[in-house]
This record gives sequence, structure tokens and C-alpha cells, in this order.
Amino acid sequence: MTPLLELEDVHAHYGETRALHGVSLRVDEGSSLALLGANGAGKTTTLRSVSGLVRKTGHVSFAGRSIARKSPEAVARLGVAHVPQGRGIIGDLTVSDNLRLGAYTRRDRAAVKADTASVLEQFPRLGERLSQAAGTLSGGEQQMLALGRALVQRPRLLMLDEPSLGLAPLIVREIFDVLERLNREEGLAVLVVEQDAAVALQTCRDACVLEVGRIVLSGPSEELAENESVRKAYLGY
Repeated sequence: MTPLLELEDVHAHYGETRALHGVSLRVDEGSSLALLGANGAGKTTTLRSVSGLVRKTGHVSFAGRSIARKSPEAVARLGVAHVPQGRGIIGDLTVSDNLRLGAYTRRDRAAVKADTASVLEQFPRLGERLSQAAGTLSGGEQQMLALGRALVQRPRLLMLDEPSLGLAPLIVREIFDVLERLNREEGLAVLVVEQDAAVALQTCRDACVLEVGRIVLSGPSEELAENESVRKAYLGY
């Protein structure tokens, strides 16, 4: 079966600094993959390599098509939504306007309206704050908005970079419950970089561990959760 997303021998660099050293991974349609690793391991760069935000070599394909040389906008139009670390919402715009920005690649207005309603059903707090400036939301609400904006794009693959960063555990659980439900019920493929290894392994079916730009472990999340080195390094026992 052709994977939805495939990276083969991807090398990426910022100037003279090489960040990825031959990364290969795949995400199948309707699957979910967690990327684990210490700061500087190359997790964010892996997502940026998919989105066309970093110089790279190697093979990157989406739904059987090479996207290695495509612009970020072209990648988004193919069905890849990227929620960056720091959320990337526009604080001066309202919640409603931020959600509308998520649909900039779409022309099916009736379907956009339905998808926006679905997002507000997933995150009722956003519905209560539609006319509020996004910059005045709490950190958890801003993360919900960033995720909601990505979902309005109606992606085939959702990539998230550290969605739990700075959030209370209850909010983290709420966000990951939504991700798990969307993956299970709607078949949305998910690729997530996450510092909270426990919640990532509980949510995603598969996982990879990156160290200094290389994947050193990969497999089903249940197996990695039992791996002694993973437990000691990322799960704290």
C-alpha cells in the first residue's frame, strides 16, 4: 500500500548546520505517528521538511506525489495542515477570522461552514469567544484555535509541533482526546511532535525516536512504551 506520507533519506540544514541526517519514515492513510526526542533532535525540522519550510535533500512524497520541491502553500493545498510550535495564530484578529483563514485554500463554502461548526462542537469554548481577539485567549484556548483553524482546512494529514507546550494537564488531555477521536472516527492521519511522551504514546499507534537528526527507534507505540531506554529517557521510570 502506498503511504500517505513518506520520507526517504531526508537531509536538512540551516546554513552550515545540518539538522537531519537521512531521516526515513512513513505515515499511512488514517494512521498516527508520534515523533519523540530531546530538544535539538530534529523533530521540528522533520515537520518543516514536509511543509517545504527548510532546505533539504532526499525524497518526500504525499499520496504518491513528490512534494520535495513544492512551496508551503502548494503542500497545504494538497491536504497537509501544519500547526507549528507557538501556534501561529494572529492575535489581533478575532477567533472567527482566524478560523476563516484556515479555509483559504477552499472554495466549497457550504462545506467550510459545516466544518467550522464541527470545530466549534469539538471545542465549545471557541464558540463562546468568536468575536474575541485571539491574542486575549488563554494558552489552552489558543492551542484549540490553532488546531481548529487547521481542521477547517480539512486536511488528510495533520501535523502538530509540541501541542502540549505550556498547557495544564487537563487541557492537554482534552486536545489529545480530540485528536484521537478524529483519527479513529474520521480517519484523519496525524503526525505529532510531543514533549509529553506518555500522552503521545497513548494517543498515537506508532512512534519514532530521533537523536541528533537520526531515527534510532521506531515501531508500535505499545512496544516503544515497554522499551527500557524509552522508559528511562522519556517516561521517567
